[in-house]
Amino acid sequence: MTTDFKSIPIIDVGPIVAKGDDLKMGQDPSVREVIKQLDQACRETGFFYVKGHGVPQSLMNEVKDVTHKFFHLPLSEKLKIKMTPNTGYRGYQKIKENITKGVPDLQEAIDYYREVKRGMYGSLGEILEGCNQWPNEPANFKASMEEYIRLCTDLSRKIMRGIALALGGSADELEGEKGGDPFWVVRLIGYPGNPAAIPQNNDIGCGTHTDYGLLTLINQDDRITALEVKNLSGEWVPATPIPGTFVCNIGDMLKIWSNGTYEATLHRVINNSLKYRVCVAYFYEPNFDTLVEPLEMCVEKSGGARLNQKAVYGEHLVNKVKNNFVP
Repeated sequence: MTTDFKSIPIIDVGPIVAKGDDLKMGQDPSVREVIKQLDQACRETGFFYVKGHGVPQSLMNEVKDVTHKFFHLPLSEKLKIKMTPNTGYRGYQKIKENITKGVPDLQEAIDYYREVKRGMYGSLGEILEGCNQWPNEPANFKASMEEYIRLCTDLSRKIMRGIALALGGSADELEGEKGGDPFWVVRLIGYPGNPAAIPQNNDIGCGTHTDYGLLTLINQDDRITALEVKNLSGEWVPATPIPGTFVCNIGDMLKIWSNGTYEATLHRVINNSLKYRVCVAYFYEPNFDTLVEPLEMCVEKSGGARLNQKAVYGEHLVNKVKNNFVP
């Protein structure tokens, strides 16, 4: 359960990045220290900054730069990759076409999903079948994003191995049929500046929500503080940008697997800056068709009390997709 935290912890995951492919990684003293910090952060805040992650700063900056450039193209250009049900819900959304809990968000975005071939997940994955849509401009957009997604996938897998150890399992506890073939989602988001710089209900860049899956890596604009995290007392704690870090948070599926030991924390985005803000959000997920329910080892550690939640991840995602966009 989250606490009345006043700040978000910073974790150097370098030891896990270095040892993350080793099933005996938990025996390394430096890794054990990171596992301890991950456990505390997942229990107390659900959010933490990640440094020592190994993703080049130049690439983190490049994907934000091409995102900025795309969103500043004429609308006619952006609409060439417009999201529709026929595109498998991949592509560009105009401002206020994304909805959080029934309220349009003051943002524009491009959505990418791990590509789903026809029949890959039967009827479960049918609405997400298709290929990602890549713009022609900027010219380096696709290559930069594909390399970035590759590195974020590997980093997330290694962090999840540390979290598996923190829960008391083996390093590969959440792989195999659970997460050995992980789904992923990438959302590139642009938040217009607020000339009035006064928060109003219609100024919410993204409404209060939790994330759907396991782990989110947020590569946010270094110049603007807009992401806020809610603590147990209902206070909004700013996730002030720290250059070179990701803001990492856990999602609904990890809450279920951990039997509620780890909480998916509410957060929102309000851009009260005069400047246009971008965010490159990478979401690391379980296998699309896996049934997520409390792990027995977590139930035992809770004295037998079982969280009354379970979900097929892909079904959970599809239900969100159906309700999050203006038709």
